[in-house]
Amino acid sequence: PALFMENARKGSIVSRANSIGSTSASSVPNTDDEDSDYHQEPYKESYKDRRRRAHTQAEQKRRDAIKKGYDDLQAIVPTCEQQDFSIGSQKLSKAIVLQKTIDYIQFLHKEKKKQEEEVSTLRKDVMALKIMKVNYEQIVKAHQDNPTESKDQVSDEVKFNVFQGIMDSLFQSFNASISVTSFQELSACVFSWIEEHCKPQTLRDIVIGVLHQLKSQLY
Repeated sequence: PALFMENARKGSIVSRANSIGSTSASSVPNTDDEDSDYHQEPYKESYKDRRRRAHTQAEQKRRDAIKKGYDDLQAIVPTCEQQDFSIGSQKLSKAIVLQKTIDYIQFLHKEKKKQEEEVSTLRKDVMALKIMKVNYEQIVKAHQDNPTESKDQVSDEVKFNVFQGIMDSLFQSFNASISVTSFQELSACVFSWIEEHCKPQTLRDIVIGVLHQLKSQLY
């Protein structure tokens, strides 16, 4: 009887354990199904994530635009393409690119001002040539209208005598003032002679004297 009761008690314990195990197993949630359902749902991006991503894209776009601007400056500005021995073969920094660009723009402004001055001078020369052209045309027309006046024209020999008289007078002062010891001294003497003996009033007096002398010889 004691053995029978002990076996009955062990069987009851085993039955209760089986029932508890089945109950516990049934109460545990099915995590495999839930995991599969969770992964099947699409990921919904939050507003904060979208805003962060848009900011990152905008910042990258801004940096790309700045980099392209500096690359364009290096390609346009000639001094950026020249080798700078102070920095060797290193890439030019943004500060150097900007400074070289500023220097090049200032150089272009100076060149533009210089060209404008040259154009203004050329315009004045053209205006003077136009005035001379009109005067010569009037002189030619006057001679064509009065052909008899051509008889009073001087010969080429007379013109040469006038030129020779002026040059002879200038050469006298030139020969007395110029030293040919060295080229440097010659250059200095030439400028000194021009300033002293080739003044407008001096040349005028020489020409008047030559003309008076020639007039007395002709008449």
